[in-house]
Amino acid sequence: MRNIFILLGALAISTSALAFHCPADMKKIDAALATNPKLNSEQLSEVKKLRAEGETMHKAGKHQDSVDTLGKAMKILAI
Repeated sequence: MRNIFILLGALAISTSALAFHCPADMKKIDAALATNPKLNSEQLSEVKKLRAEGETMHKAGKHQDSVDTLGKAMKILAI
């Protein structure tokens, strides 16, 4: 029984950690976009789209999907 509580606690903590990770990634993307990165219009459009999708997923509680999506935007930005 004790192990079950430990496992549930660990899951709750990891979910919270992902929830807090999304806004940090969004801030990194916003900061990079503010510096007018050297991207072509297609890349810039894709980054903005991924950033918006990541925020929507975060607000919907889909934190892993949000982190994955924001990671794609950060990869394009090389951050």
